[in-house]
Amino acid sequence: MRSLSGKRYWLVGASEGLGAALAQRMSAAGAYVILSARSEARLKAVASELSGPCRCEPVDVTDIGSVRAAAKRIGPVDGVVYLAAAYWPMPATDWQADHATTMADVNFTGALRVLGTVVPDMVARDAGHIVITGSLGGFRGLPGAIGYAASKAGVMSLAESMHYDLRKTGVDVQLVNAGYIRTRLSDKNTIPMPFIMEPDQAAERMLAHMQSARFSVSFPTAFSLLFRISRVMPDWLYFRLFA
Repeated sequence: MRSLSGKRYWLVGASEGLGAALAQRMSAAGAYVILSARSEARLKAVASELSGPCRCEPVDVTDIGSVRAAAKRIGPVDGVVYLAAAYWPMPATDWQADHATTMADVNFTGALRVLGTVVPDMVARDAGHIVITGSLGGFRGLPGAIGYAASKAGVMSLAESMHYDLRKTGVDVQLVNAGYIRTRLSDKNTIPMPFIMEPDQAAERMLAHMQSARFSVSFPTAFSLLFRISRVMPDWLYFRLFA
């Protein structure tokens, strides 16, 4: 089992929801947690609830200058967890260009910016732990998910490519695909959200995966099975079921 005790972890997207809940669990497990998001006030509120040492580093993942400056201040880390996300429900019949672009820029391109500042150093040291947050919504295209589903599919593909390239090195890559989690983002939905989880529940599952040797995990387990099976469904059946 991987131990987090005494390790420095950079959590990007840690100001609320799953990120804040995971920060609490990682801190309790002995990790030195570096909290990042855009809002310094929210980060300080999260930091005040942690049981162990931590620091706050505000960052805007859509701004490469902000990311590079934060990475320089932070210095080498043992691990990075990318949790930053933007979401608006959006069908193609009601395309909102700014929202779609923001989802792509935060969820996918933001991950590339952050990883670009830490992966080269980890490869040079032959040591590191990278955790990327995908989504059950990234397995295949979904109705009303313009921007979000595509960006999460990109993140999931990115994690798989990194795992292939780094699996024989000292840099471990893991992927977490979660279903509905009760957050400020999911509150925007007007559709049913089966098996919705509280942030604490999801954080517990995520930390357990981080301490394991497995590459990926998808949860809730029963709900995720439908999405995983969808990858091998013929198109006509998939579109009928998910419509």
